[in-house]
Amino acid sequence: MLLNKMFTGIIQGKGKLIGKRPSGGGMVFGVEADFDLTEPAEGESIACNGVCLTAKKITGRRFEVDVSPESLSCTNLGGIAVGMKLNLERALRLSDRLGGHLVSGHVDATTKVLEIKPEGDFVRFQFAVPQGLGRYIIEKGSITINGISLTVNSCDDRIFSVSIIPHTLQVTTLGLLKQGDLVNIEVDLIGKYVEKLLQVKENGERPQTSRINPAFLAEHGFLK
Repeated sequence: MLLNKMFTGIIQGKGKLIGKRPSGGGMVFGVEADFDLTEPAEGESIACNGVCLTAKKITGRRFEVDVSPESLSCTNLGGIAVGMKLNLERALRLSDRLGGHLVSGHVDATTKVLEIKPEGDFVRFQFAVPQGLGRYIIEKGSITINGISLTVNSCDDRIFSVSIIPHTLQVTTLGLLKQGDLVNIEVDLIGKYVEKLLQVKENGERPQTSRINPAFLAEHGFLK
């Protein structure tokens, strides 16, 4: 059984955009994966660069996805040209390991690559913090970049960085990025849920139905 709206950020392989055509204000993308789509299910969700899309006309390693006008304008899919590579991940199954972190496939923002710096066998990437998302990006926390579950190395109000191992550079499109390229960002869902639970009601009272508050989080080691 597939969890059609949930991913882990562990990329299964790369896909090449083999065609694109206008459709109803959006686009239809044709994609060819570099891995076998075992037990393909028409209408299943596949994250393309971290964007949750619905696969159709699955034939062998090829499939099509409809990309809405909003996805074209709010993610980096609008700038993807035929022949370019995408990170692919099929929807999480109930029996799958959660190797990364919980990823919804709903991109929060795009941002630019500020710096790419080799450090031994690793490569450090620096990105601009998207407006309004800085409070969700924390040191050693999880973040999704072009669909890839990564750990934040360092961050401040303007910049955050991640350190990429050789394996990730090889199996994803991170090794193809250049300074100035646009990437998709999805922040950790847990931070959003915690923030909402802690929000004060309009009358100044906190919800009485939840035991989660700053004191509870501090007691259990989530706050210092």
